[in-house]
Amino acid sequence: MGQKVSPIALRVGYLENWRSLWFAERREYSQNVVEDYKIRKFIKARFEQAAISKVVIERLAEKIKIIIHTARPGVIIGRRGADIDKLKTELGKLSTKEISIDPREIKNPSIDAQLVAQSIAFQLQKRVAFRRAMKRSIEQAMGAGAKGIKMKCS
Repeated sequence: MGQKVSPIALRVGYLENWRSLWFAERREYSQNVVEDYKIRKFIKARFEQAAISKVVIERLAEKIKIIIHTARPGVIIGRRGADIDKLKTELGKLSTKEISIDPREIKNPSIDAQLVAQSIAFQLQKRVAFRRAMKRSIEQAMGAGAKGIKMKCS
């Protein structure tokens, strides 16, 4: 019998860092976890077309720093930073603390596993043949310098 293991939890501490970087006492902990979940869910729903790979949340004393790793930071920033200011006010409704947003660009999106999976999902929604979508993304990843890629579609 095989056991399911989270790929992120397997790599934390060696290759990858936690997605939430904060410490809290017992009372605040559950509130912070729920708040982080709501923030991530809101950002991913609002910017579906921005190709968001991951959202890292750092909590300081009275400030929340949100780092959004994306392939298209221009979609999040908007014209002259208008969208980022609007996002800050909308996220202010979810949290009482001051929020700062830092979009970071992913240099090579064809190697990022989350972005490859999202692109295949979008192609499947557009009724592209699944074998063609998978082969195309494998070729792109290998051409971009990936040492190997494993994919499973169901």
